[in-house]
Amino acid sequence: MTTLADYLRRAAKVCLLTCGVVVTLAAHASSVKLSEPAPDFTLKTLEGPNLRLEEYRGQVVLINFWASWCGPCRQEMPILDRLHQRYEDTGFAVLGVNVEGESAPAQKIVDKTNVTFPVLIDEGQAVSEMYELEAMPSTVVVDRDGVVRYVHRGYKPGDEAKYVEVVKKLIRE
Repeated sequence: MTTLADYLRRAAKVCLLTCGVVVTLAAHASSVKLSEPAPDFTLKTLEGPNLRLEEYRGQVVLINFWASWCGPCRQEMPILDRLHQRYEDTGFAVLGVNVEGESAPAQKIVDKTNVTFPVLIDEGQAVSEMYELEAMPSTVVVDRDGVVRYVHRGYKPGDEAKYVEVVKKLIRE
């Protein structure tokens, strides 16, 4: 059962992320840094089973943190799905991490956009905190060895060109 205090903490985090304010969360042990191992996590998928980032070791992984209330997130999702479909046979995967903590809003967007990549639900926002999200959406690309190689905050049309460049480079390594 969610208490009022829990709800207010989540609402405050969402507000801070939405406003683009840098959120400093000192209570966690990990954070995302270039050239360092990506913090491992296990989250429940929309379909039900759990998925662990470590299971993707050996593949290039684009992790996209998003929310249903985020316009740029909704705009970017079909583009990420095309990227996922285009390169999935080369050892590449997209993981969408919904930061809202509830599956219903995420499911509604997934049904509307028909994305085929796994969508995970970050209940309690523990993974969002580990990755020190500062903006919505946020994208992290991890190489085959599990090392963070690229971080992008926000989205505007054209940003996907850089994703393609980074993914192609990492697939060739």
